Amino acid sequence: MGADIPRLEMDDLDPVLAGMLAARVKRLGYLGEFFKVCGHQPQSLMAFMQLTDALKEALPDRLTETVALSVATLCGNAYERHQHERLSEKLGFGRDWILAVMALDPGGAGLAPDEAAAQRLAVAALRDRGHGAAGRLAELAGLVGHAQAIAVLMLVGRYATHALIVNALELAPPVPTIFAPEPAGALAARTLQP
Repeated sequence: MGADIPRLEMDDLDPVLAGMLAARVKRLGYLGEFFKVCGHQPQSLMAFMQLTDALKEALPDRLTETVALSVATLCGNAYERHQHERLSEKLGFGRDWILAVMALDPGGAGLAPDEAAAQRLAVAALRDRGHGAAGRLAELAGLVGHAQAIAVLMLVGRYATHALIVNALELAPPVPTIFAPEPAGALAARTLQP
């Protein structure tokens, strides 16, 4: 376990935050360690959850999952990646598609044009902290429109934030990967150098 920060249980959480999490905890059968730690900042965590929900509503599921899996793989965030492998499979995207996303192929092999463009934007934004990513944003906007392109860019930031928190706290994934053995290169952060 990373930093020695007390883990909160549902009864310890701010009542409003606990209410927001209740349906999720019931569906999953557990309170994730991310929430147990970040519950120490209830207002910020609630805003983070609202941002997540708003961006998921703004985008089709395949673009959301493309960004989630890409950023989690790039940042070495197995905690989020394992959960999104499962969600993508539940949504019917299939293991071949999931592996294609996690391969981080700049040519987008196995991905639809908008998915490949979203992944190229995520890689470009993370590689140099956003500098030089304007062309990739324009490419995506040409395919999905400005509103969805900005939603993708904000979602990259959301998943990067999650990765920083999870990695700094050294949180173990709450669920295992759907793949056995683990996909090559998925355990460690991918290089972000040009």
